Amino acid sequence: MCRCGGWPGWGAMTEYHDEEWGAPVHDDRVLFEHLSLEALQCGLSWTVIMKKRRALRAAFDGFDFEKVALYGEDDVRRIMEAPDVIRCRRKIEAVIGNARRFSEVRAEFGTFDAYLRRYTGGRTLLYEGHEKGAVPAKNALSEKISRDLRARGFSYLGPVTVYAFLEACGVINDHEERCFRYAEINGAAPTARVTEDYAGEI
Repeated sequence: MCRCGGWPGWGAMTEYHDEEWGAPVHDDRVLFEHLSLEALQCGLSWTVIMKKRRALRAAFDGFDFEKVALYGEDDVRRIMEAPDVIRCRRKIEAVIGNARRFSEVRAEFGTFDAYLRRYTGGRTLLYEGHEKGAVPAKNALSEKISRDLRARGFSYLGPVTVYAFLEACGVINDHEERCFRYAEINGAAPTARVTEDYAGEI
């Protein structure tokens, strides 16, 4: 079985690659988890996040955005004292604040998924050259979405973090063409081949 190059060959990372990364996600709770994990990852390796994922899920009530949006100072202290989490107050507060903004987006668009997918017409994007491994840290689409999210009050979601989020939840399929997941994901939803300067439809 051929996988993308560069993925560490150990349990949680392999499972994440084989089962989650790049698969189209439409469940808002899962989207909020992806968004939060990417924000928490800023400045750290993804391996660290995978090792701490279970503890982070427990600390943030399974990333239930409705519950997290109601967190107060006691919850910040609780998470700071929880075992095996990322003890960065600013990041913890960012996840809580983002949960509140996430709920506001849902109130406006019905679901966060609807907000997100309007950029691509519901399609998974296949950027030219990415299937060969020429993947950027950010692009015009992630910069556009990042600007909008930050204007709405989200934090820790710069264009590099947003790009990783778009990869994770299947807005962009950045698996290598030789990887078994590339074709699987392309068969799971409508796709669109686009050039690197494509920045969405809105």
